[in-house]
Amino acid sequence: MKTAAKILAAIVSVLVLLAVAAVASSWEPERPLAELKARWAPPPSTFVQVQGMEVHLRDEGPRDDPVPIVLLHGTSSSLHTWDGWSEALKSSRRVIRFDLPGIGLTGAPPDADYRIERYVRFVAAVLDRLGVARVVLAGNSFGGQVAWETALAYPGRVEKLILVDAAGYPFQPLSVPLGFRIARIPLLNRVAEYTLPRRLIEASVRNVYGDPDKVTAQLVDRYFELTLRDGNRRALVERFRQAPAGIHPERIPMLKVPTLILWGGQDRLLPPADAQKFQRDIAGSRLIVFERLGHVPQEEDPGATVAAVKSFIS
Repeated sequence: MKTAAKILAAIVSVLVLLAVAAVASSWEPERPLAELKARWAPPPSTFVQVQGMEVHLRDEGPRDDPVPIVLLHGTSSSLHTWDGWSEALKSSRRVIRFDLPGIGLTGAPPDADYRIERYVRFVAAVLDRLGVARVVLAGNSFGGQVAWETALAYPGRVEKLILVDAAGYPFQPLSVPLGFRIARIPLLNRVAEYTLPRRLIEASVRNVYGDPDKVTAQLVDRYFELTLRDGNRRALVERFRQAPAGIHPERIPMLKVPTLILWGGQDRLLPPADAQKFQRDIAGSRLIVFERLGHVPQEEDPGATVAAVKSFIS
């Protein structure tokens, strides 16, 4: 018995050492905003004070545009996901995009409030800060939910709505990026606040692309480094806890704004069935599915997706 106990103790010790070694090898401390700005916030990026946060923002195109286009990114993303759309639209339209609280370079909100209602008020506050009264509002994934919730809360401010693989219905994924799964697991998500293997980020980004071969090293760098912005990992855990998916689907049929729904046919996080639900529930809405694209079609193929947008807003 003593021999068996010694063997078991030795095995446990080895497993503990291996676990410690695994954590140590993937240890990634938080990075301050100043360290990340040079690479990820060159001009035309600016930072504006809104609700106690230094909001990372890009505001391009003609200032006399009476109805600017506002673009909201999704979970663990950033305003950079809209680079292609902005480039295609800014010659004729004012295009505004910014990092949402707890994501990208904006950083965590001082009140640690990550409810959907808080994000809606934040969007309105940014528009107030910029002096913008009425917009075409587009959002991808979580940003899509913030967009349609904003259209309901402030109907006079949203002229048209564009939902790109938007959240809103009960979560029924075919596949979930590993990073998102970890963020939902108690205890493990706390460890993940201090560790972040780059290969985990790469696997997660590849998971949401229709064609994983389009995922470049620079793209992985962007997702990886912006996730390390101080406070962002804790914010992800808190947002999943405070704003669970599919909490207000009964509100979607209340939308009366002209709506374009764009979806990736290969989206396994929010499957195309959700796109059909949006089209069913929003009277008069138009749905376009890009069969070969994934969860971030505006990033994976900006040319094809923005062409549909131009037709809708012209």
